[in-house]
Amino acid sequence: MAHSLNASAERLRARQHSGILCEQGARTKALTRLDEAVQRAETELLDALRRDFRKPRFESYSTEIAFIRNEIRQTQRNLKRWMRPRRVATPLFLQPASSRVEYEPWGAVLIIAPWNYPFQLALAPVISALAAGNTVLLKPSELAPHTATVIESMVAAAFPDGEVETAVGGTEVAQELLRQQWDHIFFTGSTRVGKLVYKAAAEHLTPVVLELGGKSPCVVAADAELKTTARRVVWGKCVNAGQTCIAPDYLLVDNQIKDALCAALAAEITRAYGPAPLESDDFASIISDDHFRRLEGFLREGTREGHIFSGGRCDPATRRVEPTILRDISPQSPIMQEEIFGPILPVLGFDHIGEAEAIIARNPNPLALYYFSRDRKAASRFLKRVPSGGAAINDTVMQVGNAALPFGGRGSSGVGLYHGRWGFETFSHKKGVFSQSLLLDPPLRYAPYSARQLSIIRKVLG
Repeated sequence: MAHSLNASAERLRARQHSGILCEQGARTKALTRLDEAVQRAETELLDALRRDFRKPRFESYSTEIAFIRNEIRQTQRNLKRWMRPRRVATPLFLQPASSRVEYEPWGAVLIIAPWNYPFQLALAPVISALAAGNTVLLKPSELAPHTATVIESMVAAAFPDGEVETAVGGTEVAQELLRQQWDHIFFTGSTRVGKLVYKAAAEHLTPVVLELGGKSPCVVAADAELKTTARRVVWGKCVNAGQTCIAPDYLLVDNQIKDALCAALAAEITRAYGPAPLESDDFASIISDDHFRRLEGFLREGTREGHIFSGGRCDPATRRVEPTILRDISPQSPIMQEEIFGPILPVLGFDHIGEAEAIIARNPNPLALYYFSRDRKAASRFLKRVPSGGAAINDTVMQVGNAALPFGGRGSSGVGLYHGRWGFETFSHKKGVFSQSLLLDPPLRYAPYSARQLSIIRKVLG
């Protein structure tokens, strides 16, 4: 295995050093080949996502396939402008000269993808890496094996050896890849594994992007519009059965409307998934038995403490967990100590916004922060007081659909940004270039130094 992975890495470096991907045309063609491969594999991808975790066809297409094709189009449309060197000012004392920032590829990059959106989160960073002129070794998640197989065959058909390659396998493959030296590493997954990736990258001083997660809070003010709030919260929590890194993890609701909102949430769950959500074709399964058992444990705890307001049923045979509302959960509860990553929504009340801020501060720097209110100024004030990777007002999850916005965490929720131009810049080294004229060469900076030179420098530079 190690020999095979070493050979892949060498091919990637050789291809990158050849300079083939330096030109915009070559990068655009690579992205076109990827888009065409996605189109050809659409039926296989939909089937693979269904087999991996019964993902509804609508969600598979909209959040995986359409997302990637739109990202490709946006990147191709803007790539020429992104690649253009950016002129910057040159101070008077350095004249006559010019200065610019050029974008050059890092080189051979490693991308380790997660299982929850196994196609989207594998290919989106590949798009950014190719746009920036890198070669890529992609490791799809072994927990979504059918999707990983489609990605492997798709990449092999679309790209020559050394441009984009895949390494399919489990933990041992990831560990072997991390032992090698890369020019850049991009990882999406848990904070725990992210720390291991960061440590491995530090051995070679390799730059990294870590797209992690955490407990993303959703705050609902007393003046929120209940029906729309309930619909958007339930959708954001239940799409992909809650296995979304920016899903609203828990709800902080003004006590004045808590009862009414809980009723609206329960009604919306029934409207969306029917009276028997475990049988709905519009609801995905949990990815593995281990993740299912973890969520089942949260529900047992909620049942024992009498916190289940609606839902609470599970089906081990299909690994499905019913959308569940847990009321009056304590901030000290086990479910409030780790990211839920499933369709279970704890609801906590507050009398003053400061109480909500204190609860959020127990798990600082969430990947996403949501605030529902008719008062945009109050929402803006709240977002300024509570640090987060990204935020949305009066909606959930949809911010990821705007490629003009940066996506990424801070602190324990991640390091670095991507999507659109932000992804292009992440996979590019920003090289400062200073170009001096040969027409003039003032003697001021040259030795031997005199008192007059020092006097002039004091006046010019302070």
